[in-house]
Amino acid sequence: MPKSILVLLKVLVWCACLWAFVNLVWGAATNNLGPDPTATITFSTGLATLRLLTISLAITPVRRLIPKLNWLIRFRRLLGLFAFFYATLHMLTWVALYAGFDVNAMSVDILKRRYITVGMAAWLLLLPLAATSTNWAIRKMGGKCWNRLHKLVYLAAVCGVIHYWWQVKPGVLTPLTITLVLGVLLLARPVLAWSQRRRVRTVPA
Repeated sequence: MPKSILVLLKVLVWCACLWAFVNLVWGAATNNLGPDPTATITFSTGLATLRLLTISLAITPVRRLIPKLNWLIRFRRLLGLFAFFYATLHMLTWVALYAGFDVNAMSVDILKRRYITVGMAAWLLLLPLAATSTNWAIRKMGGKCWNRLHKLVYLAAVCGVIHYWWQVKPGVLTPLTITLVLGVLLLARPVLAWSQRRRVRTVPA
């Protein structure tokens, strides 16, 4: 793919990833975040996190199904870092606007509110992935160790979806779509890996 097109695509991906943040900033500046601004910020940053994680997890299955789209791998790290960015904003909304930086209140919430417990677990799982997202970290850790560590993204995504379900009211099915998409993506990986091994075994020597 020509470099100019890749640059254009990268700009478009940056714009798409920043869209939720820009909307929040604009809404805050124009006093247009709805009757409960804190809830709006919480929902928007949490949803952006899950969407970006899901899109980043879709890249590998798509590349395996359509080899011509192998260039998508260039955007996986960017999407993952933006997912961590929104996850951090989501967490800081709770720390600053809900808990008021009160360590005791935060401790009680983590211990007693299961959706906060699993949400914090998701953020902690993403933290080492963001910290080791550089080429320097890959060289220092070695490819195999780095890949093993970054498999935590699957668990982080599952924790994020559970956090979403536990946060909404009983009967609300808003998290269903992203749960189904994530489930398909997670199932696709072992299925595609098995299919690839089968093709290799059936290829004549």
